[in-house]
Amino acid sequence: MTPAELQNWIALYAATALCSTIAAVLAMVSVGRELAGERAWSRLATPRDALLFVPRIWWRWQKRYLTAAPVTLAIVAGFALTLHW
Repeated sequence: MTPAELQNWIALYAATALCSTIAAVLAMVSVGRELAGERAWSRLATPRDALLFVPRIWWRWQKRYLTAAPVTLAIVAGFALTLHW
């Protein structure tokens, strides 16, 4: 592998990490705003509700984060096309 190819791969991994981090933070903010708007914690009446609260939040976050995957792939693919291999 040439030094230029190595630099390209490092740049692609860095771009993917940056886009994924942005998507994760935006998903976290989105879910946090939803939970605050709904006051979701006020519906925790039983121990079972409290136990299932975290998985429900996790599922919401996963749905938001995974909807950003096509955008992340498009951005990284577009960036990859600009590199000189």
